[in-house]
Amino acid sequence: MLKSAKKAAGYIKSSVINLAGMRGLFRIALKLLVNDKGKFLTIIIGVTFAVFLMNQMTSMFAGILESSVSSVANVGAQMWVMDPSVETVANSIPLPDYVLDYVRSIKGVKFAEPIYFGGGLVKLNSGKYQYATIIGLDDTSLFGRPVIIDGNIKNIYESHAFIALKDANYNLLDSPPIGTTFEVNDYRGVIVALAKTATPSSGLFGIPTLYTTYSRATQDLPNTRYVMSYVILDPKKKTDIPYIERKVGDLGYLALTQDDFESKIKNYYIYKTSMGMNIGLMTLISFIVGLSIAGQTFYAFVLENMEKFGALKAIGAQKKELIYMLLFQASVVSFIGYGFGILLSSMMIAFAKLRVPNYVAMVNYTSLTIAFFMVLLIAGFSSYLGIRKVLKIEPFDIFRG
Repeated sequence: MLKSAKKAAGYIKSSVINLAGMRGLFRIALKLLVNDKGKFLTIIIGVTFAVFLMNQMTSMFAGILESSVSSVANVGAQMWVMDPSVETVANSIPLPDYVLDYVRSIKGVKFAEPIYFGGGLVKLNSGKYQYATIIGLDDTSLFGRPVIIDGNIKNIYESHAFIALKDANYNLLDSPPIGTTFEVNDYRGVIVALAKTATPSSGLFGIPTLYTTYSRATQDLPNTRYVMSYVILDPKKKTDIPYIERKVGDLGYLALTQDDFESKIKNYYIYKTSMGMNIGLMTLISFIVGLSIAGQTFYAFVLENMEKFGALKAIGAQKKELIYMLLFQASVVSFIGYGFGILLSSMMIAFAKLRVPNYVAMVNYTSLTIAFFMVLLIAGFSSYLGIRKVLKIEPFDIFRG
């Protein structure tokens, strides 16, 4: 037992000595790194530029995806019933009226209401024409209504009444105050209230939004034989959701929770449009630019300090210790560049949102994580180039030169 204690004490002592030695090597590595300020700043700028571009691209894509599902989030229904072919909320396929009655009869459904999603060509008082999204709310419950900021929600029952959504696209309607008249598909319309939505995100394609009653929307706008875009509902309990989905599926239609519907819309834009490919390609190009700049500059830094690494090897530095030094140097410049890149990108996005109301980019954990892992790859690649060169060095060649 005494022998085991001595062995453990010796192991702890050697570990402390090794740790102190590594701290000294890391201190030397840091001094070597910052000694040439020009190359040190060049590597950091290269990584910063790459992170800036990568975070801009991924943040822009995240903002676009959030905007694509804003209509679903703003309605606030827990479940949506639709035709199985529907892929985005704007491209709805009208449902027969009996679907609403069937859904209401399902055990576990707390309530179910129809909702209309469509569009109309609005003729403004200035003579300009503007396409607008028109949402028809159930006449009785007005489920899915926005938050009124000026006016009264009850005014929606007046003749020709519409509620204008005061979001980033509100100015496209010439920023109409309450009482403004217009024409939509040759029918008279009057703004009776102004509203905002629960989420600040506006629509994806920069189209203003008008709310009215379901009956007015289906009567005044051109429609097919069926007019109901979706059935929106809330279940009595979350445990009732699988049963509701199964019963709606038996009828030949699709019932999705809000999260599932949002995921379906996002997947459509990621995989079935060129948007995902284009953003991904730009992110990859940004990564390659940062990889090439950081890798080339770090390799040049290693070449210029070969004598110093050879001297360390001559006085007893092991190969793994030199590898740790290079990994430490690459990590320092990569993570400093990551911090500056995220800071610069976040400031740019914040400034753009102040100046451009419908700018949709948003920094989230996903974009930060993607940029972080790509920086790890840049650091690893830069270290690999230097490690290959340093491990081949022979102290005899350095001193002979």
